[in-house]
Amino acid sequence: MTQALAQPIPMLVPESAPFTAEQRIWLNGFFAGLVSLDGFGVTPLTPAQSAALMPTASAAVGAFGDGDDGEAPWHDQALPLADRMQLAQDRPLRRRLMAAMAQQDCGQCGYSCEDYSNVLFLKQENRLNLCVPGGKETARMLKTLFAELDAAPTAPALAKPWPVDPVRAADVGPSRDAPAFATVAARTRLNKTGSRKETWHIELDLAGSGIDYAVGDSCGVYPTNDPALVAAVIAAIGVPADQPVAERTLTEVLTGGVSLSPAPDMLFQLISYLTGGERRAKAKALAAGEDPDGDAECLDVLAALEKFRGVRPDPEAFVEALDALQPRLYSISSSPLTSPRHLSLTVDAVRYQVGKRTRLGVASTFFAQRAALGTRVKAYVQKTHAFGLPGDPATPIVMIGPGTGIAPFRAFLHERMATKAPGRNWLFFGHQRSDCDFFYEEELTAMKASGLLTRLSLAWSRDGAEKFYVQDRMREVGRDLWVWLADGAHVYVCGDALRMAKDVERALVDIVAQHGARTTDEAIAFVGELKKKGRYQQDVY
Repeated sequence: MTQALAQPIPMLVPESAPFTAEQRIWLNGFFAGLVSLDGFGVTPLTPAQSAALMPTASAAVGAFGDGDDGEAPWHDQALPLADRMQLAQDRPLRRRLMAAMAQQDCGQCGYSCEDYSNVLFLKQENRLNLCVPGGKETARMLKTLFAELDAAPTAPALAKPWPVDPVRAADVGPSRDAPAFATVAARTRLNKTGSRKETWHIELDLAGSGIDYAVGDSCGVYPTNDPALVAAVIAAIGVPADQPVAERTLTEVLTGGVSLSPAPDMLFQLISYLTGGERRAKAKALAAGEDPDGDAECLDVLAALEKFRGVRPDPEAFVEALDALQPRLYSISSSPLTSPRHLSLTVDAVRYQVGKRTRLGVASTFFAQRAALGTRVKAYVQKTHAFGLPGDPATPIVMIGPGTGIAPFRAFLHERMATKAPGRNWLFFGHQRSDCDFFYEEELTAMKASGLLTRLSLAWSRDGAEKFYVQDRMREVGRDLWVWLADGAHVYVCGDALRMAKDVERALVDIVAQHGARTTDEAIAFVGELKKKGRYQQDVY
């Protein structure tokens, strides 16, 4: 985190201005000095004032920038890393850093994808493994690109007085790097008997934490690792559980300080120093991102130690070779207007089999089984980048969120209920089976009966002979959906980025083409305009 300035920068340039967050921060300071403002009690520039100053702003950004056109064709979660880097190959280093990110703008790193690349380029951040969804693939590419920074300027001279500080708004409260403690207050299973899933409604008591939130925000939580996994790792390296490491015991460090999945490159590099022959060659290959035995994707820390059984690293060196335990982000499923003291999450417990061992999602099973009621959890709120209710409460909204994707929309509905917003509300929800996977059924049924929920469209993928998803339901009611769009409705999507979100967008394009009497290209452009205007927003992962 960069050092905070003595005085806050006056926020003169509106967020709607065509600049990145980095450029807005610099320009706010630039204009403050230009018109001799002191930074206190300043009113943001009106659109007319912004337009009048745009030539000056453009010149300033020219001095700040790197000649890039600002377009980011690689900003697509579905594109493989190699394709993203291909699209960015002729762009400046700052933009290639962005292309290496997972493109989800999920905020788990504490930034958007663009802001994370910017602070790396400005050398205000040197942690290369913060992109959780990008995993080792992103970290490896960032390491390669980061090596070029030694030959690159740190930043243009004019930019130095106004360094990028994306966490500035969180300086007064809990943040990713300074979390607070919340208390697990309630845990309720949302699936009924017969479900193949295990999903929990979790409530965190915020009393005394200093945490506040708004609908659309996400909650970051620092979980702890499974004690059984920690014990197995300690047994594999053959040292006492109470071995001192960095003024703590090895058990404490492995429980709450480092990630045990996946096995990082540094661990394989360490192992290569401690073994020989063919095993050394394999360890070096794994450290370089290769897959000599076709099992690299399945290697967590314990599996890596079992693969190279008998290797006994020094505990200090072993811990140094592991990645720090990163927070996990969950969409908040409550509104502070109806639940000011509590914050709720909707969490799928992740369990899957690899060989003879059951692997556990570290945060999801922490909430599902290890965090007893009363457990204090390190947490913070990640403010939304661009996922929130319309400014006009009369604007109709369409919410598409299967499975745990319903979380932010439960929050939206609670907020609209509390504010008595007159806008119509349409929810698309889907899951596997209607009789056991209908999350928040009683709440949603009551909202439908009261008129708050204007329409509720459901899709169950395992109820019939053929699978049926939310995008199928959208097409089925496409004419009505087009009417809502024509009436100015905002569309929101939450859930899986690689499959569901893409299928939903494709369905919307088809609906616009069919019912809006447009060609496919025109329909794609129409949906693109919805995104640019903030009328199509996604919270995907």
